[in-house]
Amino acid sequence: MSPLLIAAIGILVFAVVSVAKGICLVPQGEEWIVERLGKYNHTLRPGLNFPFPYVNRVAYKLVTKDIILDVQEQEVITRDNAVILTNAIAFIKVTDPVKAVYGVTDFSEAIRNLIMTTLRSIVGEMELDEALSSRDKIKARLRESIADEAIDWGLTVKSVEIQDIKPSSSMQRAMEMQASAERERKAMVTKAEGEKQSAVLEAEARLESARRDAEAQVMLAEASAESIRRVTTALGTEPAPMLYLLGEKYIASVQKLAASDNAKIVLLPADIQESLSGLIGKVARTNY
Repeated sequence: MSPLLIAAIGILVFAVVSVAKGICLVPQGEEWIVERLGKYNHTLRPGLNFPFPYVNRVAYKLVTKDIILDVQEQEVITRDNAVILTNAIAFIKVTDPVKAVYGVTDFSEAIRNLIMTTLRSIVGEMELDEALSSRDKIKARLRESIADEAIDWGLTVKSVEIQDIKPSSSMQRAMEMQASAERERKAMVTKAEGEKQSAVLEAEARLESARRDAEAQVMLAEASAESIRRVTTALGTEPAPMLYLLGEKYIASVQKLAASDNAKIVLLPADIQESLSGLIGKVARTNY
């Protein structure tokens, strides 16, 4: 084989290899960073590209679609020294491939650590109850806090979601004990309030009963006084009506005594007529 033919074959092979190395087909959703002799040269967009071979090389291949970053669970101490567990998930997008490659060593790890440290800082300013009930507030502050850093790295933080935020196991046990103690305290307070209300109502009932008893006694006394006044007015100075009433009362009392279960013997004075006559005479002398 002649040297000329060998040279021609060599040139042909070199040309084919050069063309092969100089053709790049970039998929949609990616951008490739091309360096020339170790220095950034240009960015290959999706589609067919023809970078100059040998002096240029594709150094980085970046995905320009939304990237999902899972932020691992971590312990965070709140302002009132409570330990809670929290994790998050971030959705980012590479908007400037050059900054994403040359601005930070590993932009995914950088964003993940930035979210973790910022989340600890935000939750550390809150008390336990506020942290557990303020997911939207934490999410908004977290996204706002990391937005500037992300722009410097050629990234856009589209969303940051708090996946879970809960007390640690020891804190959960303490909260359960606290809740149980609080329920017992409320039960005791309710019982004490009920007993107090019952005592107040009972005292008011006794007071009302005593007041009504006093009013009844006053009314009975007034009725008795009115009765005596009317009897006195009706009898006047004549002794006979008075003797009749006294005799009637006497007989009624004897009947009640005889009707009693405990009364076996009833004694009647033998001189009932003389007693009544003496009483009449006494009354008559008194009138005269």
